[in-house]
Amino acid sequence: MSTPKDKIPKRFTRFMEKYPEIGKAYSDLGDAVHKAGPLDDKTRALVKVAISGGAMLEGAFHSHIRKAVQAGATKEELQHIAFLALPTIGFPSMMALLSWIDDIFTD
Repeated sequence: MSTPKDKIPKRFTRFMEKYPEIGKAYSDLGDAVHKAGPLDDKTRALVKVAISGGAMLEGAFHSHIRKAVQAGATKEELQHIAFLALPTIGFPSMMALLSWIDDIFTD
């Protein structure tokens, strides 16, 4: 069975420690947008995976994969998001997303 790697990037941790006021504002903004609508935790997490994947933001995609797994998403659901991206962002980008999903899961 695959399990997600749960690690916060050191760069993010160092930034949050060095600039706590900016970190708090960033965190507060995230909280506010999550509370602004009717989507449940898992749906919001999957949407964030799709947005970061479509923008090809590898670090954000990794982070949102971890958060989606914590919200109950399965590897198969996350792979489906990558498949859905194929007609819009192309085969090479879809393959990159699948690779980034595998980065988070270990066998």
